[in-house]
Amino acid sequence: MKDMFSKAISCLAGGLLLATITMAQPRPTPAQLAWQRAELGVVFHYDLHVFDGKKYTQGGNRITPVPDYNIFHPASLDTDQWLQAAKDAGARFAILTVTHETGFALYQSDVNPFCLKAVKWRDGKGDIVADFVASCRKFGIAPGLYIGIRWNAFMGVHDFKVQGDSSRFRSARQAYYNRMCQGMVKELCTRYGPLFEIWFDGGASDPADGAPDVLPVVEKHQPGALFYWNGQRSDARWGGSETGTVGYPCWSSFPYPSMLTARYPRIAENKFELAKHGDKEGKYWLPAMADAPLRGYNGRHEWFWEPGDEHSIYPLADLLAMYEQSVGRNATLILGVTPDTAGLVPEADARCLREFGNAVKERYAHPVTNVQGAGRTLEAAIRPARHINQVMISEDISAGERILSFVVEVKTTGGWRQVYSGTAIGNKHIASFPAVNARAVRLRVTEARGEPNITVFQTYFIQQ
Repeated sequence: MKDMFSKAISCLAGGLLLATITMAQPRPTPAQLAWQRAELGVVFHYDLHVFDGKKYTQGGNRITPVPDYNIFHPASLDTDQWLQAAKDAGARFAILTVTHETGFALYQSDVNPFCLKAVKWRDGKGDIVADFVASCRKFGIAPGLYIGIRWNAFMGVHDFKVQGDSSRFRSARQAYYNRMCQGMVKELCTRYGPLFEIWFDGGASDPADGAPDVLPVVEKHQPGALFYWNGQRSDARWGGSETGTVGYPCWSSFPYPSMLTARYPRIAENKFELAKHGDKEGKYWLPAMADAPLRGYNGRHEWFWEPGDEHSIYPLADLLAMYEQSVGRNATLILGVTPDTAGLVPEADARCLREFGNAVKERYAHPVTNVQGAGRTLEAAIRPARHINQVMISEDISAGERILSFVVEVKTTGGWRQVYSGTAIGNKHIASFPAVNARAVRLRVTEARGEPNITVFQTYFIQQ
């Protein structure tokens, strides 16, 4: 009796231990969950140098002030047209570069004099942030803002640091710059309603290292926004390249709470291998972002509009491959879109986004099979037998990533056989295999933490 009681206690303790391990898994916050489920967004890059007629050079743009800021004069600026292009692409959120490396702010700032108040355009009363947010809400797209405070050519700020020979000068100017940045963040967080994401260019460093202290401002005024990122907190991670793709597997979990490589140098090792793949044993939830400029083809990599550069727009086939290697690998894809000097997304870019959105819809509109459910095995019959060559799988990530490995099997005239095996699924996994004429298809989870909840298990036949 005593032995039986001991075994019962042991089993109970084991069960409690399992539950504890399951509960200890990192899980997404509501903002992270919404961001991952959005899957696709766009970022509109707009700044003074779009109007200077010169090729953009990052190094020069960071240190050389634009001589005449009144070159900013988009005659036909229409943020509705921007957001229509985003919606056509299938984007669920959009981000605007409020400030970038020139330091110029695209709104009516009371703390930064280098803003739309200073130009003749719209008699100094324009507010592109307000226009952008209103257009986002009109088209049902969640608005986000990109705030560049790491570089400011106008104020001589390089990598968050005010430049100058005198330490007294630098100290006073640094304190002023930090207060200005914090004030800008407060303005942007309090004037335009709820924001989906707040993105700091290259991160916002860390106040412990002398950088502006922006995290408390965002936490106070935009607690529901995805915060990307500073040395104290990262709600998402850069996926290791600007190709719009991540590696596989790509886990949402990560070993560090921030992407600050100065503090966590392992992140940058082996060409950001850790950022590309994540860590299935990581204790922090830091899902991956895959970003790329739409004009990133043919050896180009243009985040901002430049004349005569339409040949650098990615072909549709490349964008579809990018989608499968980002969204289809548990990352959120963000495409860079470039309004021109007129203030419009060029027709060639808008057409490409429209074709891309239509192609994604068409490709995944009619699955051969479609099942879901909890447990380690899901099966679907195919009557009559049909060819399949692609699978889409999602798990309920609100409880964390439970599936650690799985196989896909098909039933043919010769019985069941494996056609694919994988590890990370997360929000979405898309995988292709040689076409097979199948009578049934089966997903078997071979390793998991707790019971898997599979929200999507679909198969397709994709014409190559």
